[in-house]
Amino acid sequence: MTNILLIYTGGTIGMVKEYDSGILKAFNFNKLLKHIPELNQLDCHIDSISFEHPIDSSNMNPTHWIEIANIIEEHYESHDGFVVLHGSDTMSYTASALSFMLENLAKPVIFTGSQLPIGDLRTDAKENLITSIQIAALRTGGKPVVREVGLYFEYKLYRANRTTKINAEHFQAFASLNYPQLIESGVHLTVFKEYLLKVHPRKKFKVHKIMDRNVAILKLFPGLAAVVLESILNIPNLRGLILETYGAGNAPNEPWLVDILRKGISQGIHIVNVTQCSGGSVQMGHYETSEQLKNLQVINGKDITTEAAMAKLMYLLGSNISESLFKTVFETPLRGEMQ
Repeated sequence: MTNILLIYTGGTIGMVKEYDSGILKAFNFNKLLKHIPELNQLDCHIDSISFEHPIDSSNMNPTHWIEIANIIEEHYESHDGFVVLHGSDTMSYTASALSFMLENLAKPVIFTGSQLPIGDLRTDAKENLITSIQIAALRTGGKPVVREVGLYFEYKLYRANRTTKINAEHFQAFASLNYPQLIESGVHLTVFKEYLLKVHPRKKFKVHKIMDRNVAILKLFPGLAAVVLESILNIPNLRGLILETYGAGNAPNEPWLVDILRKGISQGIHIVNVTQCSGGSVQMGHYETSEQLKNLQVINGKDITTEAAMAKLMYLLGSNISESLFKTVFETPLRGEMQ
């Protein structure tokens, strides 16, 4: 039997409602089978571990990402797959970060959560959890089918660093608009093998634990004042900025904007161009309004999500990539996060 480790960080999926007060509280994961007896029918052994103090995902930060990475590292040899239960609000950020932190991953790490508590009558938690465990335990020829960080929600497994949360109320809370789903759950689990990440099994698993938090995000909008951009780029110790631009990577071609960006880049700040559209890709130079960004050597985020761009920026800044190589490395797919 495969050994699966369930890691509970917090979030709605691990909550039960007290009938007398109606208050949601985290349940004891040592009593998991009491709440979900269906897990007894799965053909795998399930262990569980919980954060000492489960948190709302709005409070998630890189310190918690490292805690998750440490748990996976400690149990990597003893377990065949991992399921991380996480609040949906920042799940794409955390899952994207883990995809970079877990280098040469050869086992499944599946993130999931729910929109309703596990004890709710209409909950989506049970299906998400049960199927995530099944996917983590899925093997062919004695090897795991999935060997990357995935995110499972509402019948679909996506590459985690391709996802974004698109809805706060629907069960279909996540989408991967620039990359196809990896697995679809129906009567059977349909695996789209051609989209799974290809791994190099001989390379040693390595966990990176330094994520540089000296980064920021700025979403362009009509009427952006020069003082706003200037203030952000003058933040003490700022090392990287995600610039969410219009459409295919376009920005106003106002001289002041170009001058401020040029100054920021000359001070060693890495500026990444990502589109604020839900889907599609940055194509710098395609329009006149992105030509100046290309000339400034702004980093091309291509079709990366904002969540993955932020995680990748923190990861690369923490990896001490040389200034001369940084742009090239960022523009290179490392974990299937861009094309």
